[in-house]
Amino acid sequence: MSLRLGYQIPNFSYGTGVDALFPTVVAQAREAEAAGFDTVLVMDHFYQLPGIGTPDQPMLECYTALGALAGATSTIQLSSLVTGNTYRNPAVLAKTVTTLDVVSGGRAVLGIGAGWFEREHLDYGIEFGTFTDRFVRLEEALNIITPMLRGENPTYDGQWYHVQNAMNEPRLRPTIPVMLGGSGEQKTFRLAALFADHMNIICDKQDIPRKLAALAQRCEEAGRDPGTIETSYLAFVFITENAAQAEGFLAQVPPERRARIFAGTADQVADQLKTDVIDAGIGGLTVNMVVNGHVPGVVTLAGETLRPLVG
Repeated sequence: MSLRLGYQIPNFSYGTGVDALFPTVVAQAREAEAAGFDTVLVMDHFYQLPGIGTPDQPMLECYTALGALAGATSTIQLSSLVTGNTYRNPAVLAKTVTTLDVVSGGRAVLGIGAGWFEREHLDYGIEFGTFTDRFVRLEEALNIITPMLRGENPTYDGQWYHVQNAMNEPRLRPTIPVMLGGSGEQKTFRLAALFADHMNIICDKQDIPRKLAALAQRCEEAGRDPGTIETSYLAFVFITENAAQAEGFLAQVPPERRARIFAGTADQVADQLKTDVIDAGIGGLTVNMVVNGHVPGVVTLAGETLRPLVG
C-alpha cells in the first residue's frame, strides 16, 4: 500500500442539477488520477456534516459511488475516509470492500473508524450507543474483517458481532490494505497498531508531534515496530490565485477551525503543508478542497504542487 497523496471528496454541492452531480465527481477523480494523486476518497455519511453544510445537502452512499468510480478510473486507489463501522455488519463490509477490490482491479483500501455522527444513527434507526460501545464494536469488527480480507474464514463470538466460518470469495489479492482514521491517542491509535497498515491522523496541525508520539507508543505497547505503519494527515485546502482571496476566506472561518485549514496560492499552501505536516514527521497528505475542488483545473494544480512534498 502507498497512500502518499490522497484527494478526498467531502461534498457534492456543486450548484448543478442532480444529473450533473456524479459526472462532476468523476471529473475530479480523473483529474486527481492524472495529476499524480494515488488515492481518491469519499466520505461514508448519509447527511452532509456540520461545518461543511446543512444535513439536507447532497450526500452519496459511499460504496456505490466508489464502485462507479472504479469503472471511471484505471490506476488510482479507492477508499473511504472513513467507513463508519456502525453502519454495516462487519462481514458484509469485508465482502463489500473485497468486491470493490475485484471490480477495480486491485485498487481498494478499507478506511474505517468507529462512527460518530449521532443524527444519522437516530434518523436511520441505527444503534449509536456510547463512545465506549462504538470502540468495542470497532475492535470486534476488525477481528472479523481483517482475517476475511486475507481469505481466512473466521468464527467470532463477540458482544456485538457473531460470525461462523465466514467466507469471502472471490478475492483478487492476498489481502487489502486497512487504514484507520481519527485522532484518539488511546483507543483509535491502539487499534491502528493492532490491525492497520495506515493511520490517517485528523487533528489541529500543532498537535501532530504529540499524535505521532502517541501512535509510536501504542505500536510499541502492541509489540509492533512504529516504522511499519504509514501515516497521513487530513488537510482542508483552499488554493486561490492570490493571497488576498485566501485571507478573505480565512476571515470567515471560526478561529477554532483554522488550525486544520491551509489556504493561499499553490506555492503558499505547499510551503505551509511542508512546514507544519511533512517536516513534523507525517508521511503523506490527504487533502480536500470543499470550496473549489470541483472547479476544473484546481485538482490538477494541487496535485502538481503537492506531489513533490511526498516523494
